[in-house]
Amino acid sequence: MGYWLARRLISLIVFLTTRVQVIGREKLPATGGFVVASNHLGRLDPLLVYHFLRRKDIIMFVAEKYQRYALVRWFVKQLDGIWVERFEADFGAVRKALKRLRRGGVLVLAPEGTRSQAEALLEGRHGVSYLAAKTGAPIYPVGLVGTEDRVVFAGLRRLRRARVAIRVGEVFTLPPLQGKPDDHTLQTYTDEIMCRIAALLPPNYRGAYAHHPRLQALLAPSPNSEVASAE
Repeated sequence: MGYWLARRLISLIVFLTTRVQVIGREKLPATGGFVVASNHLGRLDPLLVYHFLRRKDIIMFVAEKYQRYALVRWFVKQLDGIWVERFEADFGAVRKALKRLRRGGVLVLAPEGTRSQAEALLEGRHGVSYLAAKTGAPIYPVGLVGTEDRVVFAGLRRLRRARVAIRVGEVFTLPPLQGKPDDHTLQTYTDEIMCRIAALLPPNYRGAYAHHPRLQALLAPSPNSEVASAE
């Protein structure tokens, strides 16, 4: 009961605040475990996950700072979110996520680790690449456009819903990790994930990865290109 009420409330909030276009939703499997890696622009981003992912087994980390808010605590409990300490290695949260991912859940993460105040991609952290490579789970990159707090709040003041685009990229996997991962390997994996997200975004959203060689390779017009630039 609580779960479905939480989903209905999220759907209502999304409907009242945004006009959402989802491009490539059909790429996402209806069953089985996988990872969704996306950019993070605004406070609405976590709610949008439940709008475009029609799965009950979503795995999402929630920063411990939000435990002070009773409403957020209620939502996290109903949706089976995982509280995570942001400024330390929270191995307990990681173990929970790995266990649920291996059981076939859908792990949703923003590799940047926080909302981008610059409204463009920040450098990614290694958490997503570690979890995906550790389990061998397929990864779906997702690019969000239009969820910036500034844009959403400006629309609300004018009684207009913000136009949001969610673009799902092509699935890929990372080579499995052998033993303890080194920084170079994790950096390479993280860059791969971030560049695939960047390839789904307009140029002004690509931020720290705008000139990355891997992004340029992904965007190069060739028969082997796996991801196309967002219009």
